[in-house]
Amino acid sequence: MKKLLVVFLVFFTNTVYSENSIMAIVNNYPITFNSLKNKLEEVDSKDEQLIVIKNHIDHILQLQEVNKLNLAPLKNDVEIVLFDIAKSNNISINELINFDESSSIEREIIEKLSILNLQRFITKDLKISEKQVLKVCSNGNSINDQKQIKIAQIIISEVKNQANDLDKKNSLIETFLNKLKSHINKGASFESFAKLHSQHPSYHNGGITEWLSVKGPILEMIDSLKKNEISSIYMTDFGLAIAIKVDERFISSKLKECKQRLIYEHSEMYYSNWLTNLREKANIKIYYEKLL
Repeated sequence: MKKLLVVFLVFFTNTVYSENSIMAIVNNYPITFNSLKNKLEEVDSKDEQLIVIKNHIDHILQLQEVNKLNLAPLKNDVEIVLFDIAKSNNISINELINFDESSSIEREIIEKLSILNLQRFITKDLKISEKQVLKVCSNGNSINDQKQIKIAQIIISEVKNQANDLDKKNSLIETFLNKLKSHINKGASFESFAKLHSQHPSYHNGGITEWLSVKGPILEMIDSLKKNEISSIYMTDFGLAIAIKVDERFISSKLKECKQRLIYEHSEMYYSNWLTNLREKANIKIYYEKLL
């Protein structure tokens, strides 16, 4: 019996040691075998394990930058994604929250939104000149077949009398937006109210957006507005909103698609180079001897 107990303790100790074995350290943050166990066990070679670890190192580095730059997503942004997940799986938000894995689902959402915020922040000032676009994209046969509009928005995600229940919170926001609509209809400036009350970064510009293609029910609704007419309240990724149409134009859809592809490729390359530079400056140690 004593011998059996010793064997069990040795096995148990080795198992615990293995699962908590440190595979790498990133700026004093340890990466344990247990944190990557599922992914490491899916691959069959040392090279593949190394790729898993390096990808996780990049993940940790990005989250560390998110903390430094205070780019964590708003609670409302996380709630919107949770509602979308519940809706796409035909379950209620309460059912989703009550799952045993709900905390890990929410953590994954927060991390993905955090990295998305970081990518947007790092690439926010990148621009493609019209000359570059025309040089790459113009074929001389472009037809102005797509309508675009500029709109001004007032977006509200939080209110002072904060309610814990999402429906109650949205009700309070709707009441506030309706009060703003009433003042604007009586002559107040929409852009001035956007600068004063909107909780979206566009507030500093009076809530005015870039050119938006008229696609989807919300933009189609706003496009149908008369001059100075205020939209009904609608939901955005950042909160509830009202809007007016500021301007309109027609462009070539092929030219626009080409420009978007150029911007995406340019941003992707820029961010990849930025991440490489971040990795080179970081204090990283990988314990290669612990790989397969």
